[in-house]
Amino acid sequence: SAGGLTNLACDGTAEKMGNHDGLLTTLAEVSVNDTNREVQQRAALALTKLANSVTVKMKCWGTLLDALIKASQCKYADGIVSAMFRVKTRVEENRTSMAKHPMLLTTLAQMCLQSEDSEPSSADHKDGENATKAIAHLANDPLNHKLICNEHILAALVHGASLGGQEALVTRDAAILAMERMAMEHSNRPMMARYPGMLVTIAKATEREMHEELNGNPVSSATGQPRLAKPLLMSLLVAM
Repeated sequence: SAGGLTNLACDGTAEKMGNHDGLLTTLAEVSVNDTNREVQQRAALALTKLANSVTVKMKCWGTLLDALIKASQCKYADGIVSAMFRVKTRVEENRTSMAKHPMLLTTLAQMCLQSEDSEPSSADHKDGENATKAIAHLANDPLNHKLICNEHILAALVHGASLGGQEALVTRDAAILAMERMAMEHSNRPMMARYPGMLVTIAKATEREMHEELNGNPVSSATGQPRLAKPLLMSLLVAM
């Protein structure tokens, strides 16, 4: 039946299906609790396909976010749930409601932290990268800067920015970018500066960027992101 729902889900049917009593919640529950791996995968796929067409203006928006938070616990989603968080946070009008939604920030942080020591091809690695990019998108909105500056998010960003290896490049850059945006809110800087590991992690990122600059790289990395670590470090040191 989850496969049938996947086939039915499209822009024209998403609102009606999303508003159907219990549908989104049931898909999320099945994606986590069903005893069959394939059924879990199909339920997660159906949920994310529906999510792709649900907008913030629909009545089912909050229920959808609850469902995605629950489905993030699915062991066999292969990164599609975290990718949906990333996709939804790209949309400017979604960002404030997502940052305020109960447990959403904590869920993103948990996805980031579970990527530790994971293989580059693993679902945990995909989840960590997607979740870090989602946090960076949320940090794009100045209205979210104070809201997302909490211990869960700071732990996730310090973790992401300190990952080693070329395969973690996107995650590292996204974490530094999110920190830089959060630090635009001056009142966030003392908390950020005092958070365990924050200054050391940013100092190491500054050193990486310095080596890249000395090697003649025009930008900080293959992601095209400008060098942000040094000015971020300076702004936090001044705030101590």
